Amino acid sequence: MPRVVVTGVGVLAPGGATAQEFFASMVAGRSAVRRLQRDFADQLISPVAACLDFTAKDHFPALRAGMLDRFAQFALVAARQAVADAGLGFDAALQDRTGIFWGTAMGGAETVEQGYLELYRKGLDRVRPLSVPMVMNNAAASQIGIEYGIRGPVMTYSTACASSANALGDAFRAIRCGEIDVALAGGSEAMLTFGILKAWEGLRVQAPADAEDVAATCRPFSADRQGLVLGEGAGALVLESEEHALARGVRILAEFAGYGRSNDGLHLTKPAAEGQARAMRSALLDANLAPSAIGYLNAHGTATPLGDPVETAAIKSVFAEAARHLPISSTKSMHGHLMGAAGAVELIVSLMAMRSGVIPPTVNYRKADAQCDLDYVPNVARPGLAIDAVMSNSFAFGGSNAVLVLSRYPS
Repeated sequence: MPRVVVTGVGVLAPGGATAQEFFASMVAGRSAVRRLQRDFADQLISPVAACLDFTAKDHFPALRAGMLDRFAQFALVAARQAVADAGLGFDAALQDRTGIFWGTAMGGAETVEQGYLELYRKGLDRVRPLSVPMVMNNAAASQIGIEYGIRGPVMTYSTACASSANALGDAFRAIRCGEIDVALAGGSEAMLTFGILKAWEGLRVQAPADAEDVAATCRPFSADRQGLVLGEGAGALVLESEEHALARGVRILAEFAGYGRSNDGLHLTKPAAEGQARAMRSALLDANLAPSAIGYLNAHGTATPLGDPVETAAIKSVFAEAARHLPISSTKSMHGHLMGAAGAVELIVSLMAMRSGVIPPTVNYRKADAQCDLDYVPNVARPGLAIDAVMSNSFAFGGSNAVLVLSRYPS
């Protein structure tokens, strides 16, 4: 089977508007979690989120912006960065041999909310004419396809928190099986609306604002963790067959080595360690790597009281004694939970950690937990490491588990 490589990345996320800016923020341990600056914030139990400072007109003409939900705007910005980073130019032949694989959990949430406001609060008798093509979950992938004239498979994945990880994994497989030569894959999410946030409040998994420091609200693996913090953003990667990348003479960032997926089949909201472990084992088997070969693991690490111990148990099950020596961090402590975009953004963090030899920390780690007793790289980045392979975990409501593995590409 042909090898698959990563040749470009793009990020638009809390903490940075490019991959380089974002990773520098993560390494510095800067939390982008803030009090939500929206007119409905006072109506929320916990008005805390990781938001983007984003103005559509800086990236799109007014008419174009008006046809795009916020999640599609994010997607296009991140995709443009990744394409530029990879130095791709799409001629007719490549348009036929390129696919798009995109993830989102909530799709056009802002357009849905606006439509409800217009109908039920303002009493209007119609909504925006383009509401349906803006709302649909495949809008972002379709808009990327239109942007570049892509005529290969254009696929959308909606598996909650695992959406973009599943999208990336299937892009990897589509290249490896020879269906396409290039894939633009990732995910985007823009769901910080009043209705969505109130729905999340009903689940009681969000952390209350930290009384002393709002930026410290998300505390993965710390004994005093109280729940997750939601965020918004996008991450995109260009994947290519090794043969295609070498023929272009492009810089290769990493090898996409393995993908594992599984389903818990037990509960909609409670995770299962065995299901997570199956996905991790499958990814390692796919990559033909022993657990000890992984030099860094970017954890799902949402900071929920239940989720973090379950993931810790799954890591121990897979890595055995090697788990004690494995650096693990949850960057959600800084950029929040990006839902459908999380897998892509966190894989880019993992890639950049491998290339730089610097592991970003799990910030806000205050107190050890007997159930979470591994090396979570607490509070301060760890530089100067030789990392040859990395793993990124994405575990979702519904029981969907997706794990991605990258390895160093010989220069």
